[in-house]
Formats: sequence, C-alpha cells, structure tokens
Amino acid sequence: MKKNEKKETTAQHRNNPNVLGLRADVVEQRITDTLETNYMPYAMSVIVSRAIPEIDGFKPSHRKLLYTMYKMGLLNGARTKSANIVGQTMRLNPHGDAAIYDTMVRLSKGYGALLHPFVDSKGNFGKVYSRDMAWAAELFRDIDSDTVDFIDNYDNTMKEPALLPTTFPNILVSANQGIAVGMASQLCGFNLGEVCDTTIAYLKNPDCDLTETLLAPDFPTGGEVICDVDALREIYSTGRGGVKVRARWRYDKKENLIEVYEIPYTTTTEAIMDKVAELIKAGKVKEITDMRDETDLNGLKLTIDLKRGTDPDKLMQKLMKSTTLQDTMSCNFNVLIAGMPRVMGVRELLDEWCAWRTECVRRRVYFVMSKKKDKLHLLKGLKRILLDIDKAIKIIRETEAEADVVPNLMIGFGIDQVQAEYVAEIKLRNINKEYILKRVEETSALQDEIEDLEDILARPARVKKIIVTELEDVRRKYAEPRKTGIVYGHEVEEYTEETTVDDYAVSVFLSREGYFKKITPASLRMNAEQKYKEGDALAQSFETSNAAEVMFFTDRCQVYKSRLSDFDDTKASALGDYLPARLGMDEGESVVYMVLPGDYRGWMLFFFENGKAAKVELSAYRTTSNRRKLTGAYSDKSPLRTALCLREDCELAVYSTEPRVLVFSTALLGSKTTRATQGVAVLTLKKKFTLDYACPAEATGIANLARYRARSLPAVGALLKAEDSDEKQISLMD
Repeated sequence: MKKNEKKETTAQHRNNPNVLGLRADVVEQRITDTLETNYMPYAMSVIVSRAIPEIDGFKPSHRKLLYTMYKMGLLNGARTKSANIVGQTMRLNPHGDAAIYDTMVRLSKGYGALLHPFVDSKGNFGKVYSRDMAWAAELFRDIDSDTVDFIDNYDNTMKEPALLPTTFPNILVSANQGIAVGMASQLCGFNLGEVCDTTIAYLKNPDCDLTETLLAPDFPTGGEVICDVDALREIYSTGRGGVKVRARWRYDKKENLIEVYEIPYTTTTEAIMDKVAELIKAGKVKEITDMRDETDLNGLKLTIDLKRGTDPDKLMQKLMKSTTLQDTMSCNFNVLIAGMPRVMGVRELLDEWCAWRTECVRRRVYFVMSKKKDKLHLLKGLKRILLDIDKAIKIIRETEAEADVVPNLMIGFGIDQVQAEYVAEIKLRNINKEYILKRVEETSALQDEIEDLEDILARPARVKKIIVTELEDVRRKYAEPRKTGIVYGHEVEEYTEETTVDDYAVSVFLSREGYFKKITPASLRMNAEQKYKEGDALAQSFETSNAAEVMFFTDRCQVYKSRLSDFDDTKASALGDYLPARLGMDEGESVVYMVLPGDYRGWMLFFFENGKAAKVELSAYRTTSNRRKLTGAYSDKSPLRTALCLREDCELAVYSTEPRVLVFSTALLGSKTTRATQGVAVLTLKKKFTLDYACPAEATGIANLARYRARSLPAVGALLKAEDSDEKQISLMD
C-alpha cells in the first residue's frame, strides 16, 4: 500500500461514526521536548510542593493541615471529628481526603512517629476525635503579626502561610522522610531540650562544638543509639551518614524468657518476628522455643521463650546482628531553602534557621511598632482636640451636614482625616477629665515603647536575645528527657559466630597449573598415584590438618587466604579444585606459590628478576577480619622469579641465567613488615643476564657449596661448574 493511500484510509477510519474509541492524532515529538514540557513540571512540583520539608520542618501537606486546625479554633477549643478537619483542609490541599487523613495520622500522638506530636488523638483515631496539641501554639505564635508571608491557595479563594513561624528549630526536632523525583530526604529527630541548648550555644558562638550539646538523635520508639563520635560529626557537618540503633531488652530469669520493650525507629515488630522465624526455620537459631507479640496498653513487648541453658546475652548478640533488632537509621538532610533543595549539615541548618527566625522577629517587631505608631498618631490628634473640647463640640453642633463634620474638625484643629475620623467617633460619655488624663499618659508610654522597638530593629544583638529568650521558654515548658539511650561502641559486645571445624590429618597438593587437592591419609593409602591434566605436574605438597589456614600467592602481586576446611575432601584420581575459578581470581591470574602460615612465625622470601630479594615477615599477612584477598602481596617493580616460606634462617642458592650461582645465609637479609618492599640487591648481574630462580642449598646437589658461598651481599657468585650442573636442579618456579 502506498503512503498516500494509507493516510487516506486512516482518515476515513477516524471520521467513521461506526468506529468506537478516541480519534486523536499521533503527534511526533522529540523525547527531550517531552521531558521538558511534561516531565519537568511534574518533577519540580513533587520536589517543591510535596516531598521535601522546608526550614520550618514541615512539608506543605503538614502545614496546610495544621493551619486549618488552627483556624478552626482547635488549639484551645473542643475536639471535633477527623472527617470535619479533613473536609476543611481540602480547601487548601486538593490531593484527596485519604492523603490528608494519612498526614493527620502521622502527626498524631497515637501513631508515635514524632517525639513531640502535633495532633492529640483520642480512642480509635479512624472514627473518633482529634485536635491540635496545646504545645503546638509555638508553631503559630504571632502568625497574625506579619511574621511570615501568606500565599493564595490552589484556586485563589483564600490565603495560607508559606511557612509557620516556629519559635524553635522544628526541622531538627520532628523526624521527616520524603521521596521526590531524583532525590529524597531523611531527617532524624533530636531531643527538643538538646536542640534548644545547641541553638542558644550557636547564637552565642557560631564556632561552638555541636556534639557537646547535641548528643545524638532521639527517637520516639526509644532504644539505644550506638554512639560513634566520628560518624556523628560527619552527619553534623555534611548532613549525610547513618546512626546505629538497637533494641532494649530485659531477661526474666524466673520465667527463662527475654522481653524486648523498645525497638529501633526504622523497624516494626512484624519485621522482627518474621526474620526470627526465618532464622529458626533455617536452623541458624536453635535457642528459642517460642516468640510472641504481647504489646498492650502498657506498651510494646516482644516475648522470647528460651530453651534451658541458653545464654541470653549471646542469643541477643546473635539476634542483633541477624535481625533488625539492631538497625541503621540513614540520614540525608535535604531541605528546601528559598525553593531550592540543599543537603546541609546541622550547623548549616542552624545558620539558615537563625537567619530565618531573625527575619520573623524583625517583621513582628516592625508590625507591632507600626500598630503603635498608628495609635500614637490618633492619640496626638485627640490630644489637640481635648485641649479645647468646647471648640470641638461647637464645630460639631454648628455643622449642618454629617459629611462635613470631619472636614470641619480638620480645618478647626489642623489634624488629618484619620485623626478627625477617630475624634468624631468618640462617645459623649468619654468626654471627661479622667478619660483625657488617661489618653495623655498613654501617649507618653507609647512614645517610649516605639523608641524601644526602633532600638530592637537597629541592634541585631537584641533580636538574638529575643530568640534566645523564646528558646529558653520553649525548653522550660516542653522539653522532655531523652527516650533513646546512648551507648558507645566500645561498650557494645559484637557477636562473633563460632564455627566448629572437624580437625583431622590431610595432605594437600598443588599442581603447576593451579589445581588443588585435599586428601585424607585413608584415601591416600588406597590410591597414592596422583592424576593431573596432560602437561601438568606436582608443584607443592604438605601434610597438615583440616583446620589449617592456607595462602595462595599469584603472579598479580596478590594473595588469597582461605581455610582447608572450605575445600571438600577428594581423591588422588580426581583433578581437584581449579583455584582461579574457586577463589574468584582475576582473568589470566594464576597461582605461583602455596603457604600454610600456621602461627605466622617466619618469613616470606621473594626473589626478583633484577637480582633483588625481599624478606617479609609472615605476620604482615595476618588479618583480624575475614578478608579473603590481599593486594600488594609483594613488590611489582620487577618480575617475581621465586617465592619461598622459611620458618628459620638457612642457606639458599640463587641462580642467574649466565649461569652463575650464589650461596648465602638468609640471616644476611633484614626482615621488613611492609609487604610491598622492593628488597635489597643480592646477586650482582652482568648486562643481558637476570636472576633465574632460588632454592634451598641442600636441594641443589652441589658438591662444593663453599665455592659459591658469599659472606656479604650483594655478591657476583661463581660460574656453575659442569659437575654441579649435571645434578638435577630443582626450581620451584618451573
């Protein structure tokens, strides 16, 4: 079908009244244009208007709900139905009743998400009553005194505050979490008293040590914070990091059970019980007979029944490590500042809040001062009239039209229209001596107050003092003891899994191509002939025990550590485990030497192509953690020719490609603790010749070792005699 015919057919179908469905045209558009016109407005709306909190500590949904409750008079009034609040809030928040109700639940006392809830819930919160908490007055103090800007709601029918004028840094007190488009926010809560003390200390000295007053995050669910000072400083300075929180528990010796009564803020009782059940089912926890949730009106309680003889401390250490009874609270202090998302540390947040609160106080002072100036202006006009009240009465009585009263008073006393309107509205009963004296005294007091307010605006120190006074007032009225305890890392005993390994005699074999076998003596007695791939042969073999540790050095300057118990027993007729695949080595990496470190006494000797040798203490390869791979196992400055493990000093023979031989005692080499040391020169080489290999002198078959022996290093060595070279030379690197 031709292109034009296809377009005509499509147009006929679109205009056919018998064809049901939409008849929209397909418009081609660049994906970048679609993102810019459709996706970006959505993304910015989510970031700015929904998910990220602002400097007052609230998201828009929180602010709209609380302001609606404030305007409904619920701060000090009677309770009302939740449905009533939800309906009223929809005048500001158009996202549906379910979202508003969920927001109110999170802010409520019964939900337990906040250290200081803003909504007082009663009974079954879904169907009974709710109202604003009394302490929430600190959110709305002087909101009617022009402390914050007001903006239009979504349909421009009413006004709402852009921010709430909180008298304390609520951004640090109320925990908040939000997921936007391309970014998220996670703020943990701090104790109100500590936040107020820290803010006061910061106002007095911006360089103060925050950790002295702001000890650690505080959570409404209690528990214990495992305090790491360095981690806290990282959070306080960058706004990112994590805090470890663990549950609190007690042991009832009489009933032989454990009661968990406080859990981390980041988990739930259901998640804990599910994980414990999973561990029991997998056979990893065998000390528990039953676990149940006994939470009631007295508070949270998870009960764990123990088997007889169980150590409760060790069991809880295991559960802390394996379940969310110990969890990490991640922090990402992403806050909207002037409409822009910024990740800030605690110090930056305090700086922004203090600057914003200073502006709020200045606006309040200016508002009050303006009101007082307006009143003073009226009283000055009244004062001029009261000096000759009879004249004022005469002007009013002789004025024929009511509309001319104000103009005549303005002409008669030289006052403006506002003053004249005020005088004209005075009741006749107020024209007495007492009223006149009170107004005159009030004028003097107003002038003093205005001068004081002007002084506050002119002196930033006085504004700071007002903020400090308000913070001290909040701390005195509403601060509560910490709910989350603080323990330090060195006080916490970590659980270490004790694995029982069967210890029995084994023989281990390593082939030149990297195949490894572990064989029991009984199996060797039945068949001692080893099987290898074509072209492969035995490189090393040892007799040891199954519990021994083993190290494999590779040609990439790396060493892989493992335990022989990690390898399955095999037979001599099998090829064994291919180590590069079994140990997850890099592509092309191969094993060059196997060591059984034992108690890590002795040395590793590395001989390099450039004639140098490095003597590294075996203890340099000891690790306290379960690290399976160590990089920089030896120097990479020259190719490795031979690696040897020595328990005590002995004589070694070093061969060059000339060929020359040097026999020396390893006692002449100084040992190093640095694995990547380049070593010292041992064999002095002529041009075009290199170090070939090294081996114990007793394994060379040289008849006269004295001919090749050196008393100091480096040395040239001696040319290899024919009778000495006739013996079969053994190289551990062939």
